[in-house]
Amino acid sequence: MTAKRVVVVIAVVFVAYAVLLGWRGVLLIGTGDPIAVGLGIAVLVIPLVGLYLVWRELQFGRRTEALAQELDLEGGLPVDDLPRRPSGRIERSAADAAFAQYQSEVEAAPADWRTWFRLSTAYDAAGDRRRARAAMRTAIAHYDHT
Repeated sequence: MTAKRVVVVIAVVFVAYAVLLGWRGVLLIGTGDPIAVGLGIAVLVIPLVGLYLVWRELQFGRRTEALAQELDLEGGLPVDDLPRRPSGRIERSAADAAFAQYQSEVEAAPADWRTWFRLSTAYDAAGDRRRARAAMRTAIAHYDHT
């Protein structure tokens, strides 16, 4: 199954869960008991927050994919040719060398979304997902301002 299909399945399951949970909240509010009403309101807030977070992640994925497609059309998408261990993970020394190259590109052109996109892939190759996502958000922000 492709990653997009997995995301769709997970999103559908979550929406079904949110609807069921939301319905329980409505039932609690309908009792009229002050404690149950308070719990019902809290139960309604949980799926709303979850739906917002899922929506944000889907938007992030959609925007990242759009940037990758544009960069690929320009011929600037990084090639995944780093040596790997038998487990499939990228060798750390190779990831560090690629990271240094992409970091210097960002320093030379900090307003170019392309350099931030490539830096994001370098962070990801090095296993630093938090910084990879932050660099990708920066790439998206710079792309939006061009």
